[in-house]
Amino acid sequence: MVAVLQTTHSAAMNARIIGSGEDTIIFAHGFGTDQSIWDKTIPFFTKRYRVLLFDWCFSGSIQEPNHLFDPVKHSSFDGFANDLIDLLDEIGLKSSVFVGHSMSGMIGCLASIRRPDLFKRLILLGASPRYINCEDYEGGFEETQIEDIFVNIESNFHGWASYFATVVVDANDPISVDKFEKCLVSSKPEIILSLAKTVFLSDHRDILEKVDQVPCTIIQMTNDIVVPMSVAYHMQKQIKAESTIEVIEADGHFPQLTHTNAFVDTLDRVLEPNDESSDSDQIISLDSEMVNVVA
Repeated sequence: MVAVLQTTHSAAMNARIIGSGEDTIIFAHGFGTDQSIWDKTIPFFTKRYRVLLFDWCFSGSIQEPNHLFDPVKHSSFDGFANDLIDLLDEIGLKSSVFVGHSMSGMIGCLASIRRPDLFKRLILLGASPRYINCEDYEGGFEETQIEDIFVNIESNFHGWASYFATVVVDANDPISVDKFEKCLVSSKPEIILSLAKTVFLSDHRDILEKVDQVPCTIIQMTNDIVVPMSVAYHMQKQIKAESTIEVIEADGHFPQLTHTNAFVDTLDRVLEPNDESSDSDQIISLDSEMVNVVA
């Protein structure tokens, strides 16, 4: 079953509900992509769950992005969190599982602080509260590297998109590299530049302790150039709600593209924890924190 939603926010954000089941999973894509980034993942879940997919306002799939993307409103994740809350209220969803990739992880955290009734669990995939290194915190980038990203987007958008895709997606999967690059260049350069500044200059470390009602699962790749492992441990330490870390032993920032089976197995274990883990799973303990590792 596919329900294409035609009301105000739903239609503008290309929202649709697929599948059937008592529980709903919301899949929220990250920087520079659209809902098609989940295409390899959702068939595993639509027989057991209702799945909500949508496009953020910066996506190249949005028909009139200049009307929907507001460079002032969307200069912080608060604007996106408001969009998410409005969308879920319009559809009438509550107590759903939210899977937020990359920037959507922090958006989900902000929305859950304001409206915990909307969420049953947050699954934070490759999420980060801050991307720039600073004292006592490893975000993954030096400030000069971030400035170079802005300069290259502005001066040579298509060249930057091609290079950036090879860096953040597992280079051993050229089809997925090409997929991400096509998503990037389908968006308007000026929107991607504005969004890049919102994402890479963000610092939401102070809101993590306010995530104190909705349980969280952090899914982290072992070799993600965008989000180092230390970020996942920092987030778990600061989040006050029940939280666990699931580690996928692989490269890149897009396991839903490049390591779909491992990602699906991880989601299955989180969504249905009573199921037995596969033989490839290891459970290790780090400073009394439980961390699952998927090979």
